[in-house]
Amino acid sequence: MPDDAAPFTLSLHRSIADIDAATWDGCAQPEENPFIGHAFLEALEESGAVGPRTGWLPRHAALHDGAGQLVAIAPAYVKSHSYGEYVFDHGWAEAFERAGGRYYPKLQIAVPFSPVPGPRLLIRPGSGVTVAMVGHALSEICTALDLSSVHVTFCREAEWHALGEAGWLRRQGLQFHWHNAGYRDFEDFLASLSSRKRKTIRRERREVLQHGLTIETLEGADIKERHWDAFYRFYLATVARKWGGAYLTRRFFGALSARLDDRVVLMIAEKGGRMVAGALNLRGRDTLFGRNWAADGDYPFLHFELCYYRAIDYAIARGLARIEAGAQGEHKLARGYLPTPTYSAHWIAHAGLRGAVGDFLEAERLAMTAREADLRSFSPFRNKAVDEETET
Repeated sequence: MPDDAAPFTLSLHRSIADIDAATWDGCAQPEENPFIGHAFLEALEESGAVGPRTGWLPRHAALHDGAGQLVAIAPAYVKSHSYGEYVFDHGWAEAFERAGGRYYPKLQIAVPFSPVPGPRLLIRPGSGVTVAMVGHALSEICTALDLSSVHVTFCREAEWHALGEAGWLRRQGLQFHWHNAGYRDFEDFLASLSSRKRKTIRRERREVLQHGLTIETLEGADIKERHWDAFYRFYLATVARKWGGAYLTRRFFGALSARLDDRVVLMIAEKGGRMVAGALNLRGRDTLFGRNWAADGDYPFLHFELCYYRAIDYAIARGLARIEAGAQGEHKLARGYLPTPTYSAHWIAHAGLRGAVGDFLEAERLAMTAREADLRSFSPFRNKAVDEETET
């Protein structure tokens, strides 16, 4: 800690169960963002999705003041790979190791497998602790454990700035988020789009129903074990098609329902009485967070319907301010989801690697800012200064 700071101690915990849930949530305030709450993170651990099997080893950081009171926490994991993060540093690791360095293990401050922006350095309100202080403690732990680096991914912009001012490297990415402009219903939202985009979305929604599908939105206790059995089947089928790794377990989905209850929102599609696809979301105070899409079969436009259009229906009906639909996907732009910056901060111990990565990130940030501006020029929303073509 800085010379003028009060004495603090930092402890690392091999399980989130070691930390009292109310104490954790007093720092995390998960009502706004459930992903950083004790319940979600414990569901990952107790189900085996996080742990030795997947290479995410919990080492949750807890900062205590001189009186022993917990004043800040961070969801922390020691990792020997860079999978499941969505902020890609494989190139950094390969370059460092070719030069004779050792990039792994590293310390990841993140929500595993979840590219969901939110707070990462969770400070108890009124404690007087700053982001820079927590960042300093994490870098000290990194040195003490002989780790190569600390990575705080999908953090808030304020954390990003504070860590940058403390000497951390800063990275910027892009996602696509939908914002509620006080729409009365889906048709009111469509009216805000250009005529061509309105026609496209209406056509896509019509064609989905031509597959003979029925779709419903389930919440909380309406989601039964049979829904999770089917969704897990979709999940495995989707992972297999993409040649990916099945991090999540069947047990995870049941634990999610049990722990988060009506904050879990599942859009499910059936055909002939058999469930064939689903989109899993979590609901915060004013945001719907897209979590997983999975399908058993190919149904054109069903992905758009379940993940984007039904999410918009849901958000409008419940007065939610926005939808965060996950990583990547420029196709979201045409459907009313606008480019939004995401942020991560990186502390790298080796001076040479730190300098090289810093140069790369400076150029990448400029390119990312330009890319966001370019994408926004293709906004699907109507230009009020230009007459729209007559809709047929």
